[in-house]
Amino acid sequence: MKVFMGPLMIAAALFFANPAAAGDTPAPEGVKLYIISPADGATLKSPVHVVFGLSGMGVAPAGVEKENTGHHHLLVDTPLPQGETLNEAIAKDAHHMHFGGGQTEAMVELTPGKHTLQLLLGDHNHIPHSTPVASQPVTITVE
Repeated sequence: MKVFMGPLMIAAALFFANPAAAGDTPAPEGVKLYIISPADGATLKSPVHVVFGLSGMGVAPAGVEKENTGHHHLLVDTPLPQGETLNEAIAKDAHHMHFGGGQTEAMVELTPGKHTLQLLLGDHNHIPHSTPVASQPVTITVE
């Protein structure tokens, strides 16, 4: 079966499939979010000391609405939110750790095995910025 998609349907599909669509809070150009420690490929014991890095923006606690700021969320063994979920508050569960107090590091209990860690910045309402600010994932092994 063939499906015809006219120009309007194609534009709508691209709009809704665009993973860059997110909340209303802007992030400045050139902002970088990264994991300082642990290094990609590291083998460690739990708890793991995770240090967050951010340049081009500031850190403010959740609930504090201040231009060019956000707070950290650590995603453990889960991909970044995509599509429409970028318009919603970041989940709060075992795979989405919130640091709404403005923390820039954490001791994270992890089970033995391979784990991926990735940071995602949220605005004052825990919603990703209009251009999402995320780190590259880091893969570690816990002994």
